[in-house]
Amino acid sequence: MDDKDLYAGLIRLHVLHHACQEPIFGGGIIEELARHGYRLSPGTLYPLLYGLEKKGYLRAYEEKDGRQSRRVYRATPKGRRALAAAKIKVRELFSELLEEEGQHSYSSHTTTANTDLIQESGLQLKAVTLSQLRQNAKKATEPKAQALFNVAAVVVEGLIKAFNDYEKQKAR
Repeated sequence: MDDKDLYAGLIRLHVLHHACQEPIFGGGIIEELARHGYRLSPGTLYPLLYGLEKKGYLRAYEEKDGRQSRRVYRATPKGRRALAAAKIKVRELFSELLEEEGQHSYSSHTTTANTDLIQESGLQLKAVTLSQLRQNAKKATEPKAQALFNVAAVVVEGLIKAFNDYEKQKAR
């Protein structure tokens, strides 16, 4: 199997995420995806955008810039709901991937000091970092900055869940 097959769903989620944040267009989203290591050609991206539009996740319209026009995409309410549901699934997967790694890297002889350190770190993430990220997302004036804080909050939530899962596992 080609690795690209594994990333197809992630790319679609990435596109949908950005379309929920602000209007997107082909060339701009190709550049954005490239910043994250995804190399897509227009011949790959445009069918993907069309597919998301056909399924009702995106709505397209023509935007004129002088004499030129381009097709711009925004997320629909259905697309926003789908992204919200996908975030839950991504968190679950993230947690499982970390838990799986943890089974190989955590010894069954973890000291009480290490367990306490893990619990303390989990509480700090929850109490300080997560609330600060959410506050910063509300304060940010640029959509990209808001998106960055929101994504960071999702990652921190995944880490908190991983810490909680670790504690449950150690309690068994």
